[in-house]
Amino acid sequence: MSTRTDRRQNIRFRIRKKISGTAQKPRLAVYRSNGDIYVQLIDDTNGTTLASASSRQKDIAAQQGTKSEKSKLVGAALAVKAAALGITTCVFDRSGYLYHGRVKAAADGAREGGLQF
Repeated sequence: MSTRTDRRQNIRFRIRKKISGTAQKPRLAVYRSNGDIYVQLIDDTNGTTLASASSRQKDIAAQQGTKSEKSKLVGAALAVKAAALGITTCVFDRSGYLYHGRVKAAADGAREGGLQF
């Protein structure tokens, strides 16, 4: 019998077979814990993280609001860092989570910040 995390991992591996990031078009990976959300732009060809943002950063953690509202701020913060690096497009990796709630809010924040995917 598979647990919820096993099921998510299998979905995650299935997604990762199909997508990978490059230096010009990195992979926007999302990780969601119970309290926080982490997003990063990853260059899979070199195995490096180009930029990252999380809800634990001081400026975002100090904000009042729901976890979804903070997720949107995290996406926008990552988009600002990407723009500073000259990155405009990326590939979205939802890491096996449903595209709903905090994951969708982070994606919307990144889109509003100027990232295209």
